Amino acid sequence: MELAEGGVVIDVPESRDGASEGTGEGVFFNPTQELNRDVTVAVLRAYRDREPRAASYLDAMAASGIRGVRAAAEGYDVTCADVDRDAVELARANLERNDQEGTVSHRNVNALLHEEVFDVVDLDPYGTPIPFVDAAFANARNLVCVTATDTAPLCGAHQQSGIRKYGAVPQNTDYHPEMGLRTLLSALVRTAAKYDLAARPICSHVSRHYVRTYLELEGGARAADDVLDELGYVHHCEDCLHRTHEHGLIAAADRPTRCPRCDSKRYLDAGPLWLGPIADPAFVRDVHDAIDDEMGEAKRARKLLSRVAGELDTPTHYDQHRLYEQWSEPAIGMDEFVSRLRAAGHDATRAHYRGTAFKTRASIPEMREAVLGE
Repeated sequence: MELAEGGVVIDVPESRDGASEGTGEGVFFNPTQELNRDVTVAVLRAYRDREPRAASYLDAMAASGIRGVRAAAEGYDVTCADVDRDAVELARANLERNDQEGTVSHRNVNALLHEEVFDVVDLDPYGTPIPFVDAAFANARNLVCVTATDTAPLCGAHQQSGIRKYGAVPQNTDYHPEMGLRTLLSALVRTAAKYDLAARPICSHVSRHYVRTYLELEGGARAADDVLDELGYVHHCEDCLHRTHEHGLIAAADRPTRCPRCDSKRYLDAGPLWLGPIADPAFVRDVHDAIDDEMGEAKRARKLLSRVAGELDTPTHYDQHRLYEQWSEPAIGMDEFVSRLRAAGHDATRAHYRGTAFKTRASIPEMREAVLGE
C-alpha cells in the first residue's frame, strides 16, 4: 500500500480490515503516529539551528523506515536499524524510492549502538523503551528522542509493572498523563546520569496513548548531579485533591501519612519523579514555527506545541471537571475558568494533557474562591 506523508511516499503493509494501529500482517506501521512523526521532523529542523554540528540520525526501530526517510529528506545522515529482515528490506526500498541516501542495518540496536555513535538517537519501540535506553545514552552525542506506549505502567494503573520497569512508584491520579511523563523522564534522567550525562527535556508531550520526549545531552558529572536535583516526590490526597511536592531522590522520612489539609488516610506518595521543566519554551516555539502545511497533522501539532510552550512550570496539573464534581457545581468554560483564576491574581494556564487540564500554583481553596466567589 502506497502512503504519502510529510512530502515523502513510502510503501507500507496492506491494512487489515478495520485496523488502525500496527496495520499489516508483517512489518509494523502505525498510521495514528503521524502527529508524533510530524513533531519529530519539526524538532529535527529546529535542533539543527540549535546545534548545527548534529548531522547523524539513528532510526533505532525502523520498521517501514518512515522516520528515517523523513529525517533523510531533512538532510540528516540516516541509519535505519531493525531486527526484522523484512523491515530492513522495506526501509531500504523506501529510502531508494525517495532518492534518499542512508544506511540500513539488520542489527539489534543495542549491539549497533555499542559499535557506533550518533548525534541523534530515536527510540520508538512498541511498549517500553527501557531495554534500549542504556545503549542510547551511552552512545548519543546530542539528542535522544524517546517514545513510550506502555502508559498504564507509567501512570500507575499497572503499578507493579511501573515500579519494575521504571524504578519509581507511580500513582494513578486524576493527572495520570503527567504522572506517566514524569515517571518516564525520571527513569531516563537517572539512566543518563550513570554515564556522567545530564539529559534535559527540551520538548515533551503526551498524546493519545503514548508519551514522547526529546532530551538534550550535556557531558560531565557536575551537570548530571544538577539534573538529578530536579527529581523528587509528589504527595497527593485522593479525597480533597490537595498535593505538594519535595525535591530529593530519597523521600523525607518524616513526610506525613495523612493529608495535612483534610486528615484523610488516602494520602499517596509518588516518585522519584522528574519535577523540573518538561520542555524549553523557546525551543518549543521554534519547533512550532518549523511545522509546515505539508504535514498531515500540522493543525494539531501547532495547537499541541503552543500549549506545551505556554504551560506553567508546575509538577502536576488539575482536571477542571474533577474539581467541579467535588464542589457539586456545574463547570464553566475552560477559558473563562482560567481567566477567573488570573483575575484573582493567580498564575494559571491551560495544559496540553487534555481539554480540561490546567496548571496553577493556587491552592484548591484559593481556586474555589476565585472561580465561585466563596
